[in-house]
Amino acid sequence: MKRKGFVFRSYEAPNQTPFEKLFEIFKELITYTSVDFDEAIDWLRQLDKEYKLTDENYTIDDFIEDLKAKGYIKEEIDPDGNGGGISLTAKTERAIRQQALNQIFGKIKRRGSGSHKSKSSGLGDEHTGDYRQYQFGDSIDKVSITESLKNAQINNGVSDFRMTEDDLVVEETHHKAQMSTVLMIDISHSMILYGEDRITPAKKVAMALAELITTRYPKDTLDILVFGNDAWTIDIKDLPYLKVGPYHTNTVAGLQLAMDLLRRKRNTNKQIFMITDGKPSCLRLPDGQYYKNSMGLDSFITNKCYAMAQQARKLHIPITTFMIAQDNYLMQFVREFTYANQGKAFYTGLKGLGEMIFEDYETNRKKRIKG
Repeated sequence: MKRKGFVFRSYEAPNQTPFEKLFEIFKELITYTSVDFDEAIDWLRQLDKEYKLTDENYTIDDFIEDLKAKGYIKEEIDPDGNGGGISLTAKTERAIRQQALNQIFGKIKRRGSGSHKSKSSGLGDEHTGDYRQYQFGDSIDKVSITESLKNAQINNGVSDFRMTEDDLVVEETHHKAQMSTVLMIDISHSMILYGEDRITPAKKVAMALAELITTRYPKDTLDILVFGNDAWTIDIKDLPYLKVGPYHTNTVAGLQLAMDLLRRKRNTNKQIFMITDGKPSCLRLPDGQYYKNSMGLDSFITNKCYAMAQQARKLHIPITTFMIAQDNYLMQFVREFTYANQGKAFYTGLKGLGEMIFEDYETNRKKRIKG
């Protein structure tokens, strides 16, 4: 079955209950429908007819009742006391983010839940397994008792045991630091043009990145903003509900908001990820009016973009652009924008977008975190 870019592949993990099997599909459908419960269930019923997902012992109606009983959905009540439809709970929103993380980063090994490491060693809080001679000023809690006792026995013997400062060794540790990331998502109308759903992969990447950072790097921060004619922030919990609007692309507004958010962060490690598929085509003028030109790369608009890129460079904020288009003239704009910022750009389709963002996130933290 194929609708609006959704492709269903029949798959059943071993030992799945009927509820678990349907819930995996439901999470996908609810993401593609931007949390339209009725539409998602309609799709599920049609998939059931085609692929025989249920039987007389467990029906779609049973599944809906289980969603309620398990706290994944709730019935809304309007002021008159009447039913106002079905809404998702925070439990479901978290499950959707977790599924996105598993889908996009599932093959990458998780290496604990620590924070970013610097390349330099010194006073820190994460052990490296390496040792060095004790130096004046080292914290006493960093002294390795086992290794120091071993040195004392070797240097002074067992019969006349004594420990001196020369016997003390400390274990090297890495500094931990924070990374502040702003993820910009283009929600202009072109994100659903030409029969291709580009917004769903973009928001799934955002959900996966949010879940990765909150669970693996809890000291890091992630702000998510969307930009069309204007730019505004959204909460992580709002990501499944994200939709494209009848907007032009005001890249400058998105960059201004991203830099404003990062200026408020105390840590020095900052970056911007921008997912876009179109050319900048809109500016908001000082009088509040919009200047729009969807016909081509208007120099008045692009020059403002280059100026923002240079401003971010002066603030030591690298911008990584993930361009979901490969038109030559658009790629040329991105190349010039990237040069102005001395950042990076990836020219990609939708396939592999999540893996690219993950790899770049990991690479940036290794390069930018300083002790």
